Amino acid sequence: MKKIDATVLKETRYIFGITLVFSVVMEGIFLALGKWNVFVLLGNLWGALGAVLNFFLMGLTVQNAITKEEKDAKNLIRFSQSARMLMLFVIAGVGFLLPWFHTLAVVIPLLFPRIAIFLHPILRKD
Repeated sequence: MKKIDATVLKETRYIFGITLVFSVVMEGIFLALGKWNVFVLLGNLWGALGAVLNFFLMGLTVQNAITKEEKDAKNLIRFSQSARMLMLFVIAGVGFLLPWFHTLAVVIPLLFPRIAIFLHPILRKD
């Protein structure tokens, strides 16, 4: 197995950090609304794990794709995107079907990496 590139690790840590911050905020909102319970926490953990894992796997795919020929890189990226979308669908499906996950608390964290990417130029000047 190849060594994980430092940039992939750095950006995944960034996504993890922002996801953690937004997860705490989301937990606070559920608490303030009087809707918090352990199922919210479990759903949040499940969704956040899926979101960060998806980003990390995307980073690994890009790391591997840059060493390949253009056609092979495109195929790898396409396959990875399909597999990661399937993974997110399964994570969301498990969150919907199993009673110990709050549905919204599973789905909302899946959006946190998108917000983190949007905020990246504002929060990081490197």
